[in-house]
Amino acid sequence: MPSCFDAFLHSQGFVLVDGGLATELESAGHDLNDPLWSAKVLLQAPEAVRAAHAAYLRAGADCVITATYQATFEGLAARGVARAEAADIMRSAVDLAVSARDRFWAEPANRTWPVRRPGGGPAKQSTARIRPLVAASIGPYGAFLADGSEYHGKYGVAPEALADFHRPRLRLLAESPADILACETIPSFTEAQVLAALVEDATDKPAWFTFTCRDAGRLSDGTPIDEVAAWADETASVSAVGVNCTPARLLPPVIRALAAATAKPVVAYPNGGGEWDAVTKTWGRADAEPDWGRACRRWVAAGAAAVGGCCRVGPEDIGTMRTALAAPSHETHT
Repeated sequence: MPSCFDAFLHSQGFVLVDGGLATELESAGHDLNDPLWSAKVLLQAPEAVRAAHAAYLRAGADCVITATYQATFEGLAARGVARAEAADIMRSAVDLAVSARDRFWAEPANRTWPVRRPGGGPAKQSTARIRPLVAASIGPYGAFLADGSEYHGKYGVAPEALADFHRPRLRLLAESPADILACETIPSFTEAQVLAALVEDATDKPAWFTFTCRDAGRLSDGTPIDEVAAWADETASVSAVGVNCTPARLLPPVIRALAAATAKPVVAYPNGGGEWDAVTKTWGRADAEPDWGRACRRWVAAGAAAVGGCCRVGPEDIGTMRTALAAPSHETHT
């Protein structure tokens, strides 16, 4: 299956994923201290979700991820939402991202990149931009639990129960207009295997699998990174593999380990650091924020094909990454 990243990689050498959707919603004043987290806004202020997607597109993102990470049939049922309505809400989340992308793309000025004139001076529009992608987010079982277990993966449920949980939403999103499925923030190798089997049964749509990591060599559940990379390389339903919502300092060795063991694209979009408080739904104090421009260039140099940000990484940071990645190598230091 040709990679949906191919056109971007051929044209510019990377794919820039967006940043934290919840981060941008919180910046706009939305309180996400709720079991539904960012999916809460789908119920209360859906236009804010579209606006958040648009902000990342304006910042230079090549791919925006839908607000379905924590939108599940079970989670919405706990809020009193009937199953048919829950399905409509999840479809609407994809539609919001697609419409944000399509509105953005309908403006001719957004189809080219500003390029510096030789010797400086005002920019001119000259380099063609590729139509951005929409990725449908499929969060882990731990996201539904809303107890922070997406950072350890100790669910205490059997693979069959995980399959029953994920199957309906995955099938719904596979049938949506999204370009790719983003199975993301996965802490458990067992859960990834379950999801990959479901993708294989449900669709030919490409799917990336990105994991949370406890350190530079292991997933959150302790599985060695090289074992995950070998599995991804031989599993047909895995179109790309990588890491997300993990501190940026851990990314270079994780990316190198993945890239050494698979020819499939490696995806990397870290969080801004700190510990997640599952009670208050907030992040604790982070270490010094990375220089996102230099950091993303290091990730690409290590072997990442797609890079971006997760929680605590906003549009301004994504814009910094776009500028750094688009600059000739002699203009920045890696």
